[in-house]
Amino acid sequence: MASKDSYRSELRAAVRHLGDRCLHTASKWAAELLVGIEPDPSAAIPAPSVSSSRATPSSSASSSSAPHHHSAYLSSLRRRLRPAVDHTPLAGVSYVGTPVLDEDVGDGDSDRYLLAKSLFDCREFRRAAHALRGQTGKKSVFLRCYALYLAGEKRKEEEMIELEKPLGKSDAVNAELASLERELSTLHRTGSLDPFGLYLYGIVLKEKGCENLAITVLVESVNSYPWNWSAWSELQSLCTTTDVLSNLNLKNHWMKDFFLASAYQELKMHEEALKRYEYLLGIFRFSDYIQAQIAAALYNLRDFDEAEVVFEELLRTDPYRVDSMDIYSNLLYAKECFSALSFLAHRVLKGQHEKSVLYFRRALKLNRKYLSAWTLMGHEYVEMKNTPAAIDAYRRAVDINPRIIVAWYGLGQTYEMMGMPFYALYYFRKSSYLQPNDARLWIAMAQCYESVPLQMLEEAITCYMRAANCNDREGIALHQLAKLHSVLGHSEQAAFYYKKDLEKLEADERQGPNMIEALLFLAKHCKAEKRFEEAEMYCTRLLDYTGPEKETAKNLLRGLKIAQSGFPAMDIDHFAP
Repeated sequence: MASKDSYRSELRAAVRHLGDRCLHTASKWAAELLVGIEPDPSAAIPAPSVSSSRATPSSSASSSSAPHHHSAYLSSLRRRLRPAVDHTPLAGVSYVGTPVLDEDVGDGDSDRYLLAKSLFDCREFRRAAHALRGQTGKKSVFLRCYALYLAGEKRKEEEMIELEKPLGKSDAVNAELASLERELSTLHRTGSLDPFGLYLYGIVLKEKGCENLAITVLVESVNSYPWNWSAWSELQSLCTTTDVLSNLNLKNHWMKDFFLASAYQELKMHEEALKRYEYLLGIFRFSDYIQAQIAAALYNLRDFDEAEVVFEELLRTDPYRVDSMDIYSNLLYAKECFSALSFLAHRVLKGQHEKSVLYFRRALKLNRKYLSAWTLMGHEYVEMKNTPAAIDAYRRAVDINPRIIVAWYGLGQTYEMMGMPFYALYYFRKSSYLQPNDARLWIAMAQCYESVPLQMLEEAITCYMRAANCNDREGIALHQLAKLHSVLGHSEQAAFYYKKDLEKLEADERQGPNMIEALLFLAKHCKAEKRFEEAEMYCTRLLDYTGPEKETAKNLLRGLKIAQSGFPAMDIDHFAP
């Protein structure tokens, strides 16, 4: 079993190795995990509290002097996971020994490597590759090939802009792939690739469409050097089904747990992902990354309240955080927390749509596959009423990752705004297929079927029923089911759903036109069915309102008096407040 000190030493070495090889994203990921390990209480130094001006609007408690303010959810979770000894939390799990990286540079090329790395960091990729010509050390070979790959990617992106076809399509390819594949395959056959060379070879194979071989090579890379999160991420992108995931021959290193949790999240296995992340929180007790993934899993499981608490803590401890804030904004929108959503938008995007688009474009110049940038830029274009640009941004996102629900849903919403319900339905179906338990997606489809061009009410009813069975928090589905059955003359079904809607409104302590509509329909329906006492009860409730429904209720009560032959006359004014 590994102790916290061994985790720290492994991660410190990983940060150094990954940074030295210009894998800065993976280096940052390892560094964030490093500081997420619970500090030694005897050596802990209280961190300054976060200024109240940076707190989220719903946070009322002041920041404590401890390194992190614990939410109720995370505090109870950490107490539950606290191990009896300073070891990995799950008993019975045996991890493989940690491989030692061979620091191979090659005779006499360390100075050239430093020059090439400096050029690489300045994004002068071809100069960096040229500086390492003739160098045979594994480290130098990797950096030279990686620089060539990125030079090819940079040129491909330029050609995509120059040669772009309608709908954002382009035939541009990375011209370096063929030569890189030849060189790396030769080195692989002779066993001359280190784990980083294997990682790059896996990327090249993936780009060339050789997915099975790419999986094999990437597995070899992560088994040889498990701390390169970029390699795990590339491997995850190839695990499009649970069968592919379960057939991977991975060593039982603790980084495998991070990989499986992330893969489960991507494959919509949110319960399994949450269990993995909760387990990992047992050792990385203050990891913002793990907390963000737990919040995302809770959001996907529709546990909005717990997810909101975790996101609030993230913003208290990391007030300048941008990662995962797109999920938080979706959560606040779903909960109708508009003041908090406005605050978040102002803090992250400052409410300046044109400037936001400009910065998203700059981010995409650095990484054309940055999914959040494409989807958020699509949202900004929708706000700007630039629907063609929004469609292009969302389509770029689904081209990169066909499993990203937000982009499919965004496409549906955009076409719905344009009055094109058939197109909108296609994209809403895509999103509901990926997340069939999300009530909002079924409601969106139902509203398309209800629209004037379609008027496919039976299909709308089917979708609203699916939404009602998927924990429709807002109660939209029940109300619409009642209305549609009423329109179609299905009075018994309409009464059933109006009663259900009324019960939900009462449980949520909500008033408004939906309650009035339900009371009116039920009063009339019960009168027609000669259930006079029930009709009288609904009418009496309507007398508490001050609008035209009050007069309608009085007229209904007069009608009830006439209909109830043999009953004593009722004093209608007695019911008025």
